[in-house]
Amino acid sequence: FYLPHGTNYMAANRCEKIGLRFLFVRFFLLLCLVGIVIRSFDIQILQGHTLRKKAENTYVRRITIQGDRGLILDRHLNKLGASIEAPNIAADPTQIKDARQAAGQLVKVLGGSRTEMEKKLSQKRRFVLLASRVAPAKADEVKKLNIAGIYTPDNSKRFYPNRRLAAQVIGFTGKDDHGLEGLEFSYNNFLKGRTLKTEEYRDGQGTVFDTGKNKRDGLKGDTIVLTLDKKIQYFSEQALEQAVKEHRGKSGIALVMQPATGELLAVAHYPEFNPNNYGDFSRDRYRNRAMADAFEPGSIMKVITVASAIERGMSATTVINCEKGRYRIGRSVIHDTHPHEYLTPGQIVKVSSNIGAAKIAQDIGPKVMHYYLNAFGFGTKTGINCPAESSGVLLPLNRWTNIDAVAISFGQGISVTALQLVSAVSAIANGGKLMKPLLVKKILSNSGEVIQENEPCVVRQVISAKTAGIVKEMMATVVQKEGTGTMAAIPGYQVCGKTSTAQKAAEDKKGYSNSSFTAAFAGFAPFDNPALAILVVVDEPQPNHYGGIVAAPAFKDIMSRSFNYLNIAPSTDMVAALPRERSHAVD
Repeated sequence: FYLPHGTNYMAANRCEKIGLRFLFVRFFLLLCLVGIVIRSFDIQILQGHTLRKKAENTYVRRITIQGDRGLILDRHLNKLGASIEAPNIAADPTQIKDARQAAGQLVKVLGGSRTEMEKKLSQKRRFVLLASRVAPAKADEVKKLNIAGIYTPDNSKRFYPNRRLAAQVIGFTGKDDHGLEGLEFSYNNFLKGRTLKTEEYRDGQGTVFDTGKNKRDGLKGDTIVLTLDKKIQYFSEQALEQAVKEHRGKSGIALVMQPATGELLAVAHYPEFNPNNYGDFSRDRYRNRAMADAFEPGSIMKVITVASAIERGMSATTVINCEKGRYRIGRSVIHDTHPHEYLTPGQIVKVSSNIGAAKIAQDIGPKVMHYYLNAFGFGTKTGINCPAESSGVLLPLNRWTNIDAVAISFGQGISVTALQLVSAVSAIANGGKLMKPLLVKKILSNSGEVIQENEPCVVRQVISAKTAGIVKEMMATVVQKEGTGTMAAIPGYQVCGKTSTAQKAAEDKKGYSNSSFTAAFAGFAPFDNPALAILVVVDEPQPNHYGGIVAAPAFKDIMSRSFNYLNIAPSTDMVAALPRERSHAVD
């Protein structure tokens, strides 16, 4: 072929080759770019969701955060039940390099079987719970081991700082923090913390960035504020324990109530238990016997009998023949501890005459008796919202026999709870109004807002204020000279009360036991404006079983210490004085 003049053939050939190479490179880069685009589309669009989940699984774990249980406080906001820090110990086995070595280190701190621990750490899972709710000190020891894949998510456990104090009322929670007994059970829906499903972030070594601690604060359960007073509860438990031990009783109950409002300031039991270690005690210890157990009230019922009669028109000066201590009704014979001939209603209460109460019941009749027993709250639950509250036993009127009204007049043939009994006595103290017992004062949200507030509630006007005043005067004589309750007298205060020594039903035969008794004392003070009503019950004291000797001193101890604590001053113009020598009247 022909080349133009002056053209270098070799140079032209070189330029052509360079152009082809450049074109090839451009084509190759274009193919790479297309490949990258296609691959990016595949990764980000077609496989995006799957790969994102796979990536998240390496550093994100979906967890459910459980908020702490709410507080249980007394009326002055002292903690009775709370939640304390108790972290879990957890592992991501995929991060564990040497399961055997890690298991050996962890068992030294947490205890347990090394084989079992190694087995857990060798699983093909991202999460394994090694220990639940451990002491913060143990969690710190685990952290110091610095084992990759081991972490300590926040958690809490229930704690009762006062141990046995009001344990039967407060109750306790199980391992899952769910209420099992007492208020922990009945108010579980308020107390339990809320739950939140969220995500937990970790780095490549399994270290947790966010355990949800800040989130848990907003999930905390509601706070329950009780009417109980921690100090009066303590006074009551101390006095009750002393009475039961001194008189070798099986058990005891003491209740303190504000008559004007129905608020319970103390609900004491003996024997006690520690809810922090509830598994160490028998189930019988857990029961709130003040509300769940019914017993025959004995002579305290004479106050109700006399109040019913006075309300229906009987004069306080009426004279009743008490038959010198022995009175037959059909096949039954009623006895008095000490024989008396003629007594007024007030004297019947003072010396605790069974025959006098029986004759009053015969005078007013079964229908009136049954009406006032119902009106005072016997035979029905109080509605206090505590587990297993008993209504007691008050048979319908149409099932009463000829002797029932008579027997009930002095406390046999009827079963009541301690809560019903102290409420009835409080109705006499406050001018005749039966108050609904209050134990939970209010419920607060975790932000402090009032969710529910329980105000004092009058159930009904049982007797007139005039009748209540007359009966109060009768009860005041019980702790004066020759009364059955002189050991309950408090210098400087006019105390009103009533003793009770009730025979218990025989277990192996019909009728009543001659060796098993329930000793009790119920009363209130000061006379003019009763601040506290107290009931003390001791089951089967030995050998002395009289309420005036067994229960009255405990009543005095609780009342006098509570008055000192509440700054309730003695009356300066009080005329009644404590007798210098013990009376021989007992009940």
